[in-house]
Amino acid sequence: MELLIRPFRIEDEPRVIELWQQCDLTRPWNDPHKDIAAKMQVNPELFLVGEMEGRIIATCMAGYEGHRGWISYFGVDPAMRRNGIGRRLIEEVEQLLKSRGCPKINLQIRTSNTAVIKFYETLGYKLDDVVSMGKRIDTAQK
Repeated sequence: MELLIRPFRIEDEPRVIELWQQCDLTRPWNDPHKDIAAKMQVNPELFLVGEMEGRIIATCMAGYEGHRGWISYFGVDPAMRRNGIGRRLIEEVEQLLKSRGCPKINLQIRTSNTAVIKFYETLGYKLDDVVSMGKRIDTAQK
């Protein structure tokens, strides 16, 4: 089976959201449909899917605002993990960001997700000495 990495297409949305749910990436305060719609307005070419035999098995949403790159909504079908799929997808995203002049990539991982932390460490990612902060400014969601 060969992995095809390609940009997200709107018809991928149902399967991508299903995969995010399987990977425990969704949260009640983040509407995945709205997140996809917003991403399609900003660097949609940096929203990638991994496909095998016509089935989406991985996703990675990336962004770059001229200072830092960001990775979010990265997930691999639990049944397909430990086959190098995640590594290949991250390497592709890193190359896309590097080709745009991006000097550093940031990402956020829930502290309880130790397996994913270890995965990123094997790819050369390190803990930054920073505090991640956030503030909801979307009054429709609390």
